[in-house]
Amino acid sequence: MSGPVPTVTALQDIYTQQALADQTVRWNKLLDKFQALYGNPAQFVSRSPGRVNIIGEHIDYSLYSVLPMGMTSDVILAVSTNLEPSQDGTYKIKLANVDNERFPTREFDVSYSEVEIDATIHEWTNYFKSGLRGALQLLRKKYGDDFKPKSMEVLMDGTVPAGGGLSSSAAFVSASALAVMVANGERDVDKKALTEVAIVSERAVGVNSGGMDQSASVFSERGSALLVSFTPSLSARPVYFPKTNPELCFMVAQSFVTSNKQETGPIHYNLRVVECSMAAAYLNAKLCPKGTELPKDAGPLGVSIRGFHQNYFQDTQKSMPEQLTELIELTKSTLTQEQGYTVEEVASGIGISVEDVKARFMSSFPVRGEYFKLRQRALHVFTEALRVLQFLSLLEDPAQAPDSEHTIEYNTKLGKLMNETQDSCRDVYECSCPEIDELCKIARSAGSYGSRLTGAGWGGCSVHLVPADKVEDIKKALLDQYYSKRKLSEKDLEGAIVVSRPMNGSAVYKLKDGKI
Repeated sequence: MSGPVPTVTALQDIYTQQALADQTVRWNKLLDKFQALYGNPAQFVSRSPGRVNIIGEHIDYSLYSVLPMGMTSDVILAVSTNLEPSQDGTYKIKLANVDNERFPTREFDVSYSEVEIDATIHEWTNYFKSGLRGALQLLRKKYGDDFKPKSMEVLMDGTVPAGGGLSSSAAFVSASALAVMVANGERDVDKKALTEVAIVSERAVGVNSGGMDQSASVFSERGSALLVSFTPSLSARPVYFPKTNPELCFMVAQSFVTSNKQETGPIHYNLRVVECSMAAAYLNAKLCPKGTELPKDAGPLGVSIRGFHQNYFQDTQKSMPEQLTELIELTKSTLTQEQGYTVEEVASGIGISVEDVKARFMSSFPVRGEYFKLRQRALHVFTEALRVLQFLSLLEDPAQAPDSEHTIEYNTKLGKLMNETQDSCRDVYECSCPEIDELCKIARSAGSYGSRLTGAGWGGCSVHLVPADKVEDIKKALLDQYYSKRKLSEKDLEGAIVVSRPMNGSAVYKLKDGKI
């Protein structure tokens, strides 16, 4: 599925017919505001969508395959390079947002040598800066260290809710990196290169992201889910759902509990990355031949549970499901401390000093924790990786395909795997929250086959596999039993529940005289 990010000249090349009218109004507003703000027309628009993850939660940074899909909700950046820097040795970035009350306009004179990002400050423009930094690294690799980037005027509009678990940050970083590449003359931006830049770039704002979010934002195709794999290298391919009766669709329901990965990272997201990396090193030390090093890989801390997995099963003939089933049992018998492990116990298990543990696992990003739950985190990773394979098998194995006019039993099997993911996220990985649990319970009672959190967790959104003929019943149940009890604005209520279809990924829209 690699190849260049598409360049389009019509909105129907990006959105479905149902979304076209609203998107036309939105894009025209963006471009009119750009003209009014900067006094000249935009030259192009860079676009990257949010994503909803169907199954495969919190395993991308352990380098196991996941199954997300792109959404209609997206980040669009209108861009012009029609300005000059005000100081020698710099280029200028003017960055504005259509919601300028929440996201104030900023202007930077950026040194040719370095893009400075202060990850300790939660500032919306850091996401653009991280995409800028990543794109420039790619451009300098191609054109040499003396490459001088162009100044840019940018106006952003985003419809992916921030902190909603639908990857607003990945959409923003991907769209930003793409905008910088195109502004600096790149005509064919490779999807894989853009994704890899976006993955590394988002880590600059203090988030140990895995890679699923950026892959889905860039690679997604209309009408299909996306199987994203990380070994032996990053790859993505479309996965289609068979025809079912009743027809299936995905409903995304917001909890309105905001989960910001950057702000809560030390006790939530980043802590889980550290625990998984520690578990990989611990299992590797206990179960692989003495002296076997964990391989360096694309995990956020340079190692991953998948690296241990590959060490352990180096010359095996066993299938991947058989391997994962064995690893689940080995984890139970090796990591026996339910209460977790202190840093001293982790160091003793791996066979290194406490200082080395802190340097290897706790120095890149701040984390807080007295006990590290290696057993639970590894168990979630292995069981969830197995569920992804089982879900994929239901979709693609002819022997498991639905063969009758009524596919309720088949639909239920898919839903059961999603429900098991939610149970594991709640009880084993501990990344759910009471509000998400409540949304799932209400939706299942009203007819959802499978309901679970999607995204980082600790709030954000839930995703539900629902029969098309029950959409209104489930919506009503969620409105009556969950949303009516919360003080929500009309605008919030409008976007609280979205029935989602798989959408296209990143694109560049070339404008004519600043118009679509």
